[in-house]
Amino acid sequence: MRNLMQHAHAKIMGVLNVTPDSFSDGGIYLAANQAIARIHEMITEGVDIIDIGAESTRPDSSAVSRDEELRRLKPIIEHIAKTRLYKKIDFSIDTYKAEVAAYALDHGFKIVNDVTALRGDSTMSDMLASRKPFVALMYSKDACAQTTRRLVGYKDVVGHIKIFLRERINILTAKDFPKENIIVDPGMGLFISSNPKYSFDVIDRLSELKELGCPILVGISRKTFLGATPDESDHASCAWSMQAIHNGASIVRMHNVQMMHDVLSHKLLVR
Repeated sequence: MRNLMQHAHAKIMGVLNVTPDSFSDGGIYLAANQAIARIHEMITEGVDIIDIGAESTRPDSSAVSRDEELRRLKPIIEHIAKTRLYKKIDFSIDTYKAEVAAYALDHGFKIVNDVTALRGDSTMSDMLASRKPFVALMYSKDACAQTTRRLVGYKDVVGHIKIFLRERINILTAKDFPKENIIVDPGMGLFISSNPKYSFDVIDRLSELKELGCPILVGISRKTFLGATPDESDHASCAWSMQAIHNGASIVRMHNVQMMHDVLSHKLLVR
């Protein structure tokens, strides 16, 4: 996988939740055959990266053990490792557990997507430093993976996020981890605050995160801060993701890959 900063076009990261309780698609892809079918579907839809997670981060969801997370993931990861079709795209493991991430990396995954930004597992930074994959570090007001509906106010939300992400970047680079392999994610939605104002502020000022010198990943898809009805959610997700791309996002994390691909290909206009 080449340095993401070198790509002129934004990449689509497709979401695959192998969970019973994720906010949008919990339970749909819990069985390995269903998850594998969705992988094939996203490839035909034009996905660049598929991000696979087996632990929900929604409010009131339950943390899962390392063993349970691996039990959900292993059949899918092993299938991916054996299938040549998948060489055309990259795979990301959505986990904060070092052992789970290492298992995925051992089977060809290229990205570790850590929503706790190294806070969930004290061994994650050392594991990453030894293997040097790509890693996405996400801002969250909460130190654990499961977010909350806590109302947090900010005097300068983007400044606050920059300070947090710079600290996280420094933890890795101090261990000789290559900065060019680090992706930053401002969180969005409840990861920032239950007040939607702050998420829209981040989208508007996203270009300021370029000061960190890392590609920017944004996950707006189907988040409640958009205020959209279920029927409008994917259109709103694509419209605001396009705004994020305009303001500097290199990767957009999406549930509806086909719609986002059509928007990027100028086949569909969203407002």
